[in-house]
Amino acid sequence: MPRIAEARDAAAPSSTEQRARVVRILDAAAALATENDLERVQMNEVAKLAGVAVATLYRYFPSKTHLFVAVMLDQIDRMSAAFARRPRGARRPADAVYDTLVQVVRALLRRPLLATAMIQSNSTAKASVVPDTARVDTNFRRLLYDAAGIDTVTERDAVLVRILVHATFGAIQSCLNGRITIADAEQDLRVTCDLLLAEWPAAFSAAD
Repeated sequence: MPRIAEARDAAAPSSTEQRARVVRILDAAAALATENDLERVQMNEVAKLAGVAVATLYRYFPSKTHLFVAVMLDQIDRMSAAFARRPRGARRPADAVYDTLVQVVRALLRRPLLATAMIQSNSTAKASVVPDTARVDTNFRRLLYDAAGIDTVTERDAVLVRILVHATFGAIQSCLNGRITIADAEQDLRVTCDLLLAEWPAAFSAAD
């Protein structure tokens, strides 16, 4: 595993130019990890592809683990933004959450090397060392609450969704390891959503 540097978050960009620089870094890291195992992705190559100095890259991301946790957070946020633009209609929250999870699983598995890099980095990172990992958890759960139409989250809701997220990433990891097929993963998630979310309201009505 790459060495994790100091316990701090990525430096927050404070200008349009700096934000664009960070986006280029995340896009470059994702592109390189789409074609190479995480161990073969070098920080100097990321910096070169992004058009930034290596020192600039390390200022924003102290280690490769910080970088790929941030890539995962960026990917989740992009999916959330895309899902938010889609009409939901009226359906069971369990169905809405399942449909969202299927789209997430398919999107991640389209780039298996990148998915492995992100999940490996996030799963081994301590929240006290890599603060973005907590944001990955929070934002992914928020994506599911939004899919279900839940604005006020109860303690019970939080527990159910936390278990569902564990099951989801377990299924993704099993697909990446070749232990199950995508169809198997989707079937497992269908059962998991039905069992865990059975107590949620029968349906919600969302604006088209």
